[in-house]
Amino acid sequence: MRILLINTASAEGSVSLADEALAEPVVATVVLPGRTSSEQLIPAIRRLLEQHAWKLSDLAAIAVVHGPGSFTGVRVGVSAAKGLSEAGGVPLIAVSRLALLAASVDGEGGSVHAVLDAGRGEFYYGEYAGRRCVREALLSKREVVAGTQGGIVVACEERVKQALPELEMQLVDEPSAAAALPFAVDRIDRQDSDDVATLDANYLRRSDAEIFAKPAIGVGG
Repeated sequence: MRILLINTASAEGSVSLADEALAEPVVATVVLPGRTSSEQLIPAIRRLLEQHAWKLSDLAAIAVVHGPGSFTGVRVGVSAAKGLSEAGGVPLIAVSRLALLAASVDGEGGSVHAVLDAGRGEFYYGEYAGRRCVREALLSKREVVAGTQGGIVVACEERVKQALPELEMQLVDEPSAAAALPFAVDRIDRQDSDDVATLDANYLRRSDAEIFAKPAIGVGG
C-alpha cells in the first residue's frame, strides 16, 4: 500500500513516500526549507516518484496536512494534493497538524492538548484522546490555560512554551509529513477518504484578506 504524504503547514515543509508492505514503511522524505513550498513542492514530488519508479496510479492514497498553520503553505499543500488526487484518481486524506502534534507524545490513555502559535496573542488548540479529535479551536491565552487542566500539553514551538509559562508543557519537534502515515493507513483501512471537491484548509480562522476585505459594491450601489 503506497502513500504520498505532504506537509506544508509549518515553516519547514516536507514530502514523504511510504509503502506499508515494507519493514521500514517510510521510503523517502524530502524537506522543503523555509518558505519555499510553493516553488519546490510539485518538483519535489515529481522527483521522488521518478526516483522510485512510482506512478500516481500506484498510490493507495495521498495524505495532506491541511492546517492549521501558514495560510500560504496550507493553501499550496491542499491545492497540490487535490490536483494530484484528481489527476491520478487517487483517494485524498486530510490530516490535522494538531492531530500529528498530539500523536507525538504518549497520552497514556488520557487527553492530550496540542497547542500551536496563531499570532495576535492567540493559539491553535486541539484536544485529542488517542487519534480521536475531541475539539479544535482558536483560543486566547486565558482559554488555553483554563482548557488544558488534566492531561498532557504538547507544543513544537519554543515561543508557545514561553508564552504559556503557567503550563507544564512537553516541547517536541515539528511533525513531518511522514508523521501522517498512521492516520492515513487507518483511514484507508476504513475506506474513509475526503471529497476532493469540498475539502478545505483547516485554518481555524479567517485570513487577513478575508478579515479586512471590503464588501463589493454593486453596479447600482
